[in-house]
Amino acid sequence: MPATKQQTTRQKTPYKPSPSAKHSKPAGGSKQDHVIIFDTTLRDGEQSPGFTLHTEEKIKMARQLERLNVDVIEAGFAIASQGDFDAIQAVSQTIRKPVICSLARALPKDIERAGDSLKYAKKKRIHTFIATSSIHVEKKLKLPREKVIELAVDAVKQALTYTNDVEFSCEDAGRTDWDYICAIVEAAIEAGATTVNIPDTVGYTTPQQYGECIAYVKKNVPNIEQAVISVHCHDDLGMAVANSLAGVVNGARQVECTINGIGERAGNCSLEEIVMALKTRKDFFGIESKVVTEEIFNTSRLLVSLTGMPVQANKAIVGANAFAHEAGIHQDGVLKERSTYEIMTSESVGWHGENIILGKHSGRHAFRDTLKRLGCRDMNATDFDAAFGAFMKLCDKKKKVYEDDIMAIIESTVADTLPRMYELQYINVTSGTETVPTATVRIGKGDEVLQDAGCGDGPVDAAYKTIERMLGVETTLLDYHLEAITGGKDALGRVTVRLDVDGRQAAGQGSDTDVIVASVRAFLNALNKIVTNPTHDNAKAGREP
Repeated sequence: MPATKQQTTRQKTPYKPSPSAKHSKPAGGSKQDHVIIFDTTLRDGEQSPGFTLHTEEKIKMARQLERLNVDVIEAGFAIASQGDFDAIQAVSQTIRKPVICSLARALPKDIERAGDSLKYAKKKRIHTFIATSSIHVEKKLKLPREKVIELAVDAVKQALTYTNDVEFSCEDAGRTDWDYICAIVEAAIEAGATTVNIPDTVGYTTPQQYGECIAYVKKNVPNIEQAVISVHCHDDLGMAVANSLAGVVNGARQVECTINGIGERAGNCSLEEIVMALKTRKDFFGIESKVVTEEIFNTSRLLVSLTGMPVQANKAIVGANAFAHEAGIHQDGVLKERSTYEIMTSESVGWHGENIILGKHSGRHAFRDTLKRLGCRDMNATDFDAAFGAFMKLCDKKKKVYEDDIMAIIESTVADTLPRMYELQYINVTSGTETVPTATVRIGKGDEVLQDAGCGDGPVDAAYKTIERMLGVETTLLDYHLEAITGGKDALGRVTVRLDVDGRQAAGQGSDTDVIVASVRAFLNALNKIVTNPTHDNAKAGREP
């Protein structure tokens, strides 16, 4: 037994499946020719505060994940809210290639709700879980260990009445005794589970320890060849990707991950880092995914626009500096031979740099080609005209318009498909060292026009307070972030805010060459998400794997 093996709560295996029980081996088993990419951006990623997505936004993201060619999309937690249930159904009706998955605790009502949410899916999976670590079993579940296994078996069997693709997870496996993991995994597979997940729910393990755990499960579960071993790692200690790769090295063939590594607390294993590590170092891992890597950058950028959560500049693969070279010796080397300092090309992940659009004279054809290169393939004529009109207006303000500017235009004029209760019509602010900051704001609310003026501690504060009084809402500004989309004095400014209204949170974005206008647009964008989506929230029916 390895020295790093968990020694807490050592007990004899409390359950042994009957040798007479018979189940056919699932299609594929553990003999996979590629690493299955299980994307949980729409479920685990959405558990981040303020990341609530409307159904329309989930569909948009799911379509891009389909282009990315992920194998499984975990679309939500059906029992968590009516919004989650509706979103899973909508994604199931729209997406046909990837497997659509719904999460469920090992409870009959959860399984039933998950099964109902997937009834329109072409390919469906129910992902059920129960806690297995001593602290969870004793303090949260307060059940005998034998009972926990019994509940797991019952959940898998119930899930099989809805689909033959059932995944079982040992919540907090990272702090669970390995023999107990083996016992419950064996029982789940015997019950019919086709995928077994060994998650590091709280980001506790190290790569060596986690890899040895996966190897131990693979060696000591007699029927393990009848299921795919999955890994699901959190980034609390910054080791989610390393732990997941250690799992792959030791026999795991499914990795659960999110775009940009978003997720609860410190986030999840980053999809783009896993995929590019497997591709770049295939000489070491000997296996890769089926992800279309050229879609990675567009997928990352879409998620940023939907969630309002920017990517740090030095983020691996998709950060602004991922392919930038500042040091002179690096620049010299790259100019002579790119492979001296680049282990992958920017083009391999779909990033082409700042290609300049030459203003009004570029014309509609050049603009359309740029949109296609940026991944905007499904734009209808009305949306294209709106985007081109916004582009022409921006050309009046900027000498050079970059691809990032174009994406900001798409985000503000087309990508925001949500119903808008409030529309900014007019804003004027006065501010200065000897002036009381004042804002006059006019907002459209359906056929009604609202206008008011007020003061504040700065022009943004004045505008926000005026809007709150005008609309009769009280908000808490949890986060405010301003960035220049491109360089130059005439750069577009992008503002991201996160609001709380009566305990319900949402993020919003706005862009404009005037940062005050961008700030107001971001504020109204977040407010619209909250007021137009009353059934969808970040409520958790239970903890995730």
